[in-house]
Amino acid sequence: MAVVRAQGWCLFPTAIGACGIAWTEDVLAAAQLPEATEEGTRERLLRFIGAVEEGAPPAFVQLAIARIQSLLQGAHDDLVDLPLAIDDVPEFHRRVYAITRAIPPGEVLTYGEVAKRLGEPGAARAVGQALGLNPFAPVVPCHRVMAAGGRSGGFSAEGGARTKLRLLEIEKARFGGEPGLF
Repeated sequence: MAVVRAQGWCLFPTAIGACGIAWTEDVLAAAQLPEATEEGTRERLLRFIGAVEEGAPPAFVQLAIARIQSLLQGAHDDLVDLPLAIDDVPEFHRRVYAITRAIPPGEVLTYGEVAKRLGEPGAARAVGQALGLNPFAPVVPCHRVMAAGGRSGGFSAEGGARTKLRLLEIEKARFGGEPGLF
């Protein structure tokens, strides 16, 4: 995993625990879902950005934090307009992340459906690998991509599939137009 440039980072509270966020002068460099501890969240975020000083977030990051907090409390916000430092992300991953960002809160696609939308129907496993390296969760909502047959599939955040399903429950996710995942 390549380290992205960042000017600062911070942790912030959410309904599901302390998330992390890092930024450059005008884009989000990384976002991180909670780990079991704040120290775990910090360590995982720093794996994406390297040795960068913690700091007070600028105004555009404060707005992003407020929107992520609202999303994790059940607000219907796709976060699609938040600017990301995506230039150093491999091309295939960028394409996967663009499709994933277009999935509205409360809806899901399968890894295979994402692959088909990429024009690469045999690339479901590669889609899963790209999402497993997502440095922008939940801004790139990898939790909205499931395995075939309604199975959760993998999830690299703390708690694995349990966390993925919790995020989908917060969003009142539905499959095939049916309200409520649970």
